[in-house]
Amino acid sequence: MKVIRLREGRERSLLRRHPWIFDSAVARGGADPGETVRVEGHDGRFLAWAAFSPASKIRARAWSFDEAQRIDAAFLGNRLAQAVALRARLKVPSEGVRLVHGESDGLPGFVVDRYGDTLVAQFLSAGAERWKKNLADALLDVTGAQRLYERSDANARGLEGLPEVTGWLRGEGPTELTIAEHGWKFGLDIAGGHKTGFYLDQRDSRARFADWVARLEARSVLNCYCYTGGFTVAALAGGATAVTSIDSSGPALERARANVALNGFDASRAEFLDADVNASLRRFGEAGRGFDAIVLDPPKLAPTVAHAEKAARAYKDINRLALKLLAPGGVLFTFSCSGGISADLFHKIVASAGTDAGVDGYIADRLGAAPDHPMTLAFPEGEYLKGLVVIRKG
Repeated sequence: MKVIRLREGRERSLLRRHPWIFDSAVARGGADPGETVRVEGHDGRFLAWAAFSPASKIRARAWSFDEAQRIDAAFLGNRLAQAVALRARLKVPSEGVRLVHGESDGLPGFVVDRYGDTLVAQFLSAGAERWKKNLADALLDVTGAQRLYERSDANARGLEGLPEVTGWLRGEGPTELTIAEHGWKFGLDIAGGHKTGFYLDQRDSRARFADWVARLEARSVLNCYCYTGGFTVAALAGGATAVTSIDSSGPALERARANVALNGFDASRAEFLDADVNASLRRFGEAGRGFDAIVLDPPKLAPTVAHAEKAARAYKDINRLALKLLAPGGVLFTFSCSGGISADLFHKIVASAGTDAGVDGYIADRLGAAPDHPMTLAFPEGEYLKGLVVIRKG
């Protein structure tokens, strides 16, 4: 077994069972991509078994902190079984479920979503890539699914020195699927959609938004960065009479239109704009247009803390513009999916946006990813999605 030894004083995170080992912490040692290494402190004591990644700043990702543990196919199968069992206990109200959430489930760099009888997996780390065949076999065994599609085309692959890979790993079938969620229906494309085809992490927030729209009797709704219309459908289900949805992707907007029709809503209640969100918000302000409810769900603007300052300015700008458009008593659902923006910082950004807009509001709720996207006590980075529900003061 190959060994990597850490610099003195760099063991603290592993002693807290945090799974990442950065390149700057390694004093010596190495291995092939994805190979299991024994991680030792500067004094030679055992710290963890980890998958080595020579191309990544995260030089190794811990599989286990138990010295007696053997990292093999049986180990991976047990981890998968535990992850799937957790989701069964959660009783997720959808045919779309996150079955494996990387580090939070003890399988670093490995993500699996289930859409009905089809699985979609992302192998995003050198360790997951090295064990791909075993993980794929174990997935089908644990879940009973017949089809497994690979979407290993995220930017994280490049950081690991891995090429993008997509296609069927096990079985085959249609890539255009339809799932049920909260009594609604959504069409998705596992081959070409964002992530694995759909934003499952916003499932609970979509239901909450529908409730807020109904509670406030919101008539006019604005859904920014609407993608395939999840919050648009939620708003219509909540009773909105007019929903304006904005995205810069024509194909996403076509899917959003289709999802409105799939749920039987009157197409005249939904307006779709292929446009820039910032420019649209400014144009609405100049025209004196307002909304009873607004959703801001932008793409990731700060993947790491190093990008936080620039991203903070962008988040502040869209929130300032949105708050000025929000009617008194109206509700804003605003989100950040950036790992480099903490929940505390996001709150401060939105507060600063309110000050610049001359608007105050009540924070009625704090939002996060649905529970099938867990974070753990030892891995707070799992809390990538954070959101606020803001009621504008009259």
